[in-house]
Amino acid sequence: MKVAYHGHSVVTVDTRDHQLIFDPFITGNSLTDLKPEDVKADVILLTHGHNDHVGDTIEIAKRNNSLVVAPNELAVYLGWKGLNVHPMHIGGSHQFDFGKVKLTQAFHGSAYTEEDSQKIVYTGMPAGILLTVEGRTIFHAGDTGLFSDMKLIGELNHIDLAFLPIGDNFTMGPEDAKLAAEWLRAKQVVPVHYSTFPVIEQDPHAFADSLPGGVGKVLEVGESIEFK
Repeated sequence: MKVAYHGHSVVTVDTRDHQLIFDPFITGNSLTDLKPEDVKADVILLTHGHNDHVGDTIEIAKRNNSLVVAPNELAVYLGWKGLNVHPMHIGGSHQFDFGKVKLTQAFHGSAYTEEDSQKIVYTGMPAGILLTVEGRTIFHAGDTGLFSDMKLIGELNHIDLAFLPIGDNFTMGPEDAKLAAEWLRAKQVVPVHYSTFPVIEQDPHAFADSLPGGVGKVLEVGESIEFK
């Protein structure tokens, strides 16, 4: 299994039989190495409804006939757009053919902005995603502030790899993300959601170096971690 980072909060997971992508914000993402028309995805996993996470979901899903797994209200909204969706909610889990998905809390907002009509569409609660596939558990925290139940998530799950936002302003900053990493007890922690915009400029290497025992790892855009 190969897990790769593609700028902002975009993460791809390639298993033996499936291609998955988290939060495919590609168009408008100056840091990504992807092009929407080249993305192949059997499954799209969405943490919440903000435009910089939903991104190119509609185009990618329609072209690939992807299954979109998302929090309930966001899934309903995308279903109205003609996508194949599976709605979930916080605390719920489901065993799919590609692996197991469980949604966790995330303290943030969730709404899709239709800029042409200056309309904001509420898309339910934001979430983090625990993905267990091929014997490994990956935690994508989505956009969130620090919350103490991260301790419980760490106690109840053996997390091999966690993606944590460090950008500050809209999410946790590096100091809070460091504490989150401690509570989650993941074997490896990769920073995400930083430096896409000036207001979230951060040094990911300083964050990774602040974590003990070599837990922190910076993935450059397009770089991956492989599990055997």
